[in-house]
Amino acid sequence: MLSKEDNEIVSRVGPGTLMGNLFRQYWVPAMLSRELPSPDSDPMRVMLLGEQLIAFRDTSGKIGLIQNNCPHRGASLFFGRNEEAGLRCVYHGWKFDTDGNCLDMPNEPAESDFKSKVKATAYPTQERGGIVWAYLGPRTEPPPLPDLEANMLPDGLCEVDAVQRNCNWLQSLEGDVDTAHLAFLHMGLLDAETMTPGTFGYYTLKDRAPRYAVVDTPGGTMYGAYRPAEPGTTYWRIAHVLMPCHALIPTGTLGRQVLLRSWVPMDDEHVMFFNMGPPGTTRSMDFSQVLPHSTDWFGRFRVQWDARNDWGLDREQQRGRKSYTGLPNVHIEDQAITESMGTLLDRTQEHLGSSDSMIIRTRRRLIAAARALAESGTVPPGAEDPTVYRVRAGSIFLPNGADWVSETSHLREAFVEHPDLEANPRLQVSRGPNT
Repeated sequence: MLSKEDNEIVSRVGPGTLMGNLFRQYWVPAMLSRELPSPDSDPMRVMLLGEQLIAFRDTSGKIGLIQNNCPHRGASLFFGRNEEAGLRCVYHGWKFDTDGNCLDMPNEPAESDFKSKVKATAYPTQERGGIVWAYLGPRTEPPPLPDLEANMLPDGLCEVDAVQRNCNWLQSLEGDVDTAHLAFLHMGLLDAETMTPGTFGYYTLKDRAPRYAVVDTPGGTMYGAYRPAEPGTTYWRIAHVLMPCHALIPTGTLGRQVLLRSWVPMDDEHVMFFNMGPPGTTRSMDFSQVLPHSTDWFGRFRVQWDARNDWGLDREQQRGRKSYTGLPNVHIEDQAITESMGTLLDRTQEHLGSSDSMIIRTRRRLIAAARALAESGTVPPGAEDPTVYRVRAGSIFLPNGADWVSETSHLREAFVEHPDLEANPRLQVSRGPNT
């Protein structure tokens, strides 16, 4: 469990909070590029790290992310006219560019130089891989974007989606690194006899209580969850948390899987999940079941199942053993569980076990980095070094007793082809560089 103080530190992300200041050292996904489809298209409201912002694509195609309230009298710039390379407030006509510079003050005398003295808060943005990244930090010169492989795929070879959850960001991130829940929440009605012998799923269900090894990495934390496979071999699921909010989960073969899941706080009680990877690898739900967007602060990428309808729970499906959970799909199973904890979990009431070792390690890493930044200005992991994000996650068979870290180092390197690896190996035992 966490102390009340530590739970507050790790959960709160608004301006001036320890974790909020940590997040502001990094670029974070803010929206999908397709949400602003064309130059001078409609501005949109974006809630990000507890800040109300207005996003717009100007006449040249550049994206601005600007404060909601006009610096003049506080009217919302959401109502602004997106025209001629700027966003014009409809209250008195003040116009701002994507950098926050005031371009025009038509209600002031022509000879006035007042517009040169007024600037709106505007944050740098970059587009890459269908994602609009934003930097809300204090640096005049932002750091480089992280070298996240799934966000750097060639055009046409990357798929991106987003889903909102009504809970604190860390609850969702922790769900991604809680590998033990796979054999229950998502595979609870299955058993090893229903799976093809020698596959990852077979060994997952043959032993639903894996053991864990957890280490710090230059970019965050990494776990290896291991189970017995056939005599002389061990089945490993290896995954990462990369600072501040990215998860690489082990759903595919280590060395082949390229997949990224980013859990970006909208505020303390809402998180936007960005999913990136090659076509066909990112979809855990039917996105036709996402509600139509509205223009309010939390009107984007909401699923139709939530607390008001018990997330689509079907007790007959559950009782009839047609579904372990009775919930509509894998994504909603995760969403229902994390949202059912409440919008901000009181972690002082938890009772953590050995299966929670990655969660414990990640919390400690986050809290330590936030405190070090606050107390001594220590730059947090990965904030200045994009190369620490060049990693992969996945599953692998290793010989018993192998050093899982050193023996998989070549397979955890991003941007490396491994044509000899099968997509779904059956006891294809890796012989690493040190074997």
